[in-house]
Amino acid sequence: MTEFDIPTLRAGATLAIAATDLDVKTGLAQETARRWHARRLSLRSPLDPPLPDRPGRPEKPVLVPPKAVGKRSLHTLPGRIAMLHALAHIELNAVDLALDIVARFATEPVPNSFFDGWMQVAFEEAKHFGLVRDRLRALGADYGDMPAHDGLWQAAHATRTDLTARLAVVPLILEARGLDVTPSLQEKMRETGDLESAEVLKIIYDDEKGHVAVGAKWFRFLCAREKRDAARTFQELVRANFRGALKAPFNDVARAEAGLTPSFYRTLSSISHA
Repeated sequence: MTEFDIPTLRAGATLAIAATDLDVKTGLAQETARRWHARRLSLRSPLDPPLPDRPGRPEKPVLVPPKAVGKRSLHTLPGRIAMLHALAHIELNAVDLALDIVARFATEPVPNSFFDGWMQVAFEEAKHFGLVRDRLRALGADYGDMPAHDGLWQAAHATRTDLTARLAVVPLILEARGLDVTPSLQEKMRETGDLESAEVLKIIYDDEKGHVAVGAKWFRFLCAREKRDAARTFQELVRANFRGALKAPFNDVARAEAGLTPSFYRTLSSISHA
């Protein structure tokens, strides 16, 4: 997609966040990533557009409180569509969250490889959204057909001034949760005979391990630079910035492969701040 005007990395990420057309959003995210990885973009400029308070969205889906989003059995077609719709919403938010880490923290004193990692995450989250949306359409539905909740962006807003807190909450809690729940969802999709959806979930699961690893790498980097204990700092930041409880069961093996060992999260699993 060469028609996009992308003057800098921060500008490209900001324009993608602001886009209300989801094809434009995901296209901008992926093209910005390509150009950044090819070293065809500078990091930032004084002329970059300001970050919006909220990401751009189409008129639908209607956003409702998390508890207003009902759950259905995956053994029915409407239930599988509802699950895929919820997953599409998560992946769309994940695109904006990865881009927001890049654009919001572009002035942080971190190596360029920090931005390499997060633009790879943004690229893959855009891919995931496309895969899930294609699957919804194959089942006779589309993203926007049912309500969705706004909790993911609220987590980003709460950590907008602190990069270490952002890394603790977004990749190391929200994304790590995907490692816990996705394998069982894959299995349930296979049980229903929906092998195509199961394959989409496998692609997402394999990529998400890398996303949590990017978060863990840079969280540990920032803690080491400040001579702070990473596990203890994680627990302090979660208590201060995350509403809700960390829910077991945990996929300890996948989490550890991504650099997130039980010393980080086990003591938090029974704590609730709701």
